[in-house]
Amino acid sequence: MIPAAFISFITFGITDAIDIFLVAIILYIAYNLVKGTPAVNIFIGLAFIYVAYIVIRALDLKLLTSILGKFMNVGVIVVMIIFQQEIRKFLLYIGSNEFLRNVKWKNIFKLNFSSTTSDEIILDTEAVATACFNMSATKTGALIVIERKSDLKSFINTGDIIDSGLSGRMLENIFYKNSPLHDGAVIIKDNRIIAARCVLPVTEKENFPAHYGMRHRAAVGITENTDALAITVSEQTGAVSLTFDGEINAQLSREKLIFLLEKNLKLS
Repeated sequence: MIPAAFISFITFGITDAIDIFLVAIILYIAYNLVKGTPAVNIFIGLAFIYVAYIVIRALDLKLLTSILGKFMNVGVIVVMIIFQQEIRKFLLYIGSNEFLRNVKWKNIFKLNFSSTTSDEIILDTEAVATACFNMSATKTGALIVIERKSDLKSFINTGDIIDSGLSGRMLENIFYKNSPLHDGAVIIKDNRIIAARCVLPVTEKENFPAHYGMRHRAAVGITENTDALAITVSEQTGAVSLTFDGEINAQLSREKLIFLLEKNLKLS
């Protein structure tokens, strides 16, 4: 015998379809808001807990329902604390004319069943390596971040938008010591220099090696929170490093840097 609660749970009508549709739109907008930030993992975790709560309540598991119910009662407060920066940014954006100009409503209703994701990120590794080792020779500090799957939009917005073609000379000019753009990180996406002077999160590892500076801390921080690659050129020693998954590969040669870049640009 199927419990009556379960039967009522699976009852589906037109109002349920509208309800699900509206919630899906809200979740889509909310996900785009936090995409590319550490908050996206918290967002997914909270969504999973809520779905689990709905299923457990429908199955009438009283103890689990009671436990998760206590959590859900304070869930709104928890969300406001965790996502306070994102909520503030969202409300400011909604209240601006920019929202009406830039929002692409057709993307909300557009279904795309084709896969357009490439198996490899396009990057002129020779140009990047040339710039890094030219800067290494003059001990010019640099921090270059290469976007992979994770959206770095929130970090791009902290810097100055450039959106230029990728070349070694452009990278060297950006990090030239007297350039107003040299302080901060350059973010590269789709073989283009998207932004410079970007602010990145720094790692909170307590055992982080003391001989590394803030560029290396930021390189580890961004690769801990996203799947990006980060190249650093030390201003003190000129050493070139590549950081991914929060791990620094230090003292690289030109050939080793190109090899690691090409290896990690393959997504499959």
